[in-house]
Amino acid sequence: METDVLGWPYERHSIDLGSDDEGPVVATLVRRRAETPTRRAVLHVHGYVDYFFQTHLADFFAERGWDFYALDLRKYGRSLLPHQTPNFTRSLTDYFPELDEAVRIIREEDGHDQLLVSAHSTGGLITSLWAHTRKGRGLVDGLFLNSPFFDFNLPWLVRRPLMAAILAVGGRSPYRRMPVASLGLYGRSLHAEHHGEWDYDLAWKPIMGFPIRMGWLDAIRRGQRRLRAGLSIDVPVLVACSSRTFRGREWHDDVRAADAVLDVEHIARWAPGLGPRVTIARFDGGLHDLTLSGKDVRAEVFRELGRWVDAFLPAPGTAEAGVPPAPEDQAGMITMLEAAEAAVEAAMADEADDKSGTTA
Repeated sequence: METDVLGWPYERHSIDLGSDDEGPVVATLVRRRAETPTRRAVLHVHGYVDYFFQTHLADFFAERGWDFYALDLRKYGRSLLPHQTPNFTRSLTDYFPELDEAVRIIREEDGHDQLLVSAHSTGGLITSLWAHTRKGRGLVDGLFLNSPFFDFNLPWLVRRPLMAAILAVGGRSPYRRMPVASLGLYGRSLHAEHHGEWDYDLAWKPIMGFPIRMGWLDAIRRGQRRLRAGLSIDVPVLVACSSRTFRGREWHDDVRAADAVLDVEHIARWAPGLGPRVTIARFDGGLHDLTLSGKDVRAEVFRELGRWVDAFLPAPGTAEAGVPPAPEDQAGMITMLEAAEAAVEAAMADEADDKSGTTA
């Protein structure tokens, strides 16, 4: 570990992932320790055109006694190398090795027994697929998905048959740019130089985003199709999103009170198919990254997250809530009590008879 660009107490560790067709590949694991030693940890995974800079999210967990980790995936943020195409991948499974290694470091090297994965947008799609494929191994204890990228925010005709046709024609050129106009409304709603309150590295998270490539588009489409077919994640999942989607093409103050990237109804629709224990929470006025919403909404998000964590991921050693007996068990207990009372009464009667006979 070395000191991170965020400065102390943030540290980072580079994960060597070999090479691909563009050359050497790395991922970066960032760590921020809680004030007191703990065996509970959080691993945060960012979205598309993103990297970890949300230190207030780390503060939230560290103050609750969790060590905080964040993973900048290959070709994102801290892990983006000069020879690489930003944010590019051919398959979402390409990210599984750095997730596996991050979890190994957190559990084996740093000695944590409990792990929550926090993931935003594309990170939510990636980690959902990863958690499904790793079920039964005890690698993760819960997932918090912040506006996960379960479907494209496009009309059905475009996101289904038309996109399939485009990829069938252009799929052999994975680095080919898609002619998509980026409006930059979401970026303008976040950065302090525009209409937002956050300061971050615009080289790693540009206002207008990065060009969308055919290979990346195909990877997302295939990952979403697998997710929509249904997963079986075997740990509790909290899916959170805004209550509204912004659909305009020009700047309006409503951009700062809605999801300007995804259709939130898609998120709510597909969330139940993640597994058997899914909680859905929606926040009025929430941005695409709920943790970057306005102050009041952000506070509500953290309160709800805290309640969910306390309920579904209590600290090891916490006593489980008592479970009332089932009706059939209650009937059996009543029968046993009645039998015991009858036995006591019979014994008392016998003792009274013995005393009476002795007196006579």
